[in-house]
Amino acid sequence: MNANTATLTPEQVKTLTFEKPAVEDGRKMWKLVNDCGLDLNSSYKYIMMCEFFAETCVVAKEDDNVVGFVTAFIPPEKQDTVFVWQIGVDESQKGRGLASKILFELLDREACADVRYLEATVTPSNTASQNLFKGMAKKLGTKCKISECFAEELFPGEGHEEELTFRIGPIKK
Repeated sequence: MNANTATLTPEQVKTLTFEKPAVEDGRKMWKLVNDCGLDLNSSYKYIMMCEFFAETCVVAKEDDNVVGFVTAFIPPEKQDTVFVWQIGVDESQKGRGLASKILFELLDREACADVRYLEATVTPSNTASQNLFKGMAKKLGTKCKISECFAEELFPGEGHEEELTFRIGPIKK
């Protein structure tokens, strides 16, 4: 038992579980993103990811509450790559390394058995995600290559920054 839980009763120690999402989790994922102020997609997107991409999505739950998730997929033209669309972590879990744990859970999935690269796009101002992916490369003992992906002018309206690709790999299994 570590010092942080030494004075807690067993009922007070919450256990995180990592699961494939069910469609019912889509609403909870959407709410978490909305509450955290992340880039909000339609609720349909989260439900769809749970239904059609559950093998490459992970939800972290504490007492049946979704406190973290990753939505990801393997692009048909890049079978050796898992693309991370979005990661959400509840404020109660910040600073506990949950995002990294969720990504390791994803990489350990059977669906990712042939994956050698992890990719995501990140805006220049999103230092938390940049640090997450650079840190994942270090933890995996591999490189993180950063390149241009989507230019700012591709996005409608004002205010969306360019998206940079973070490509981590090759991942040794």
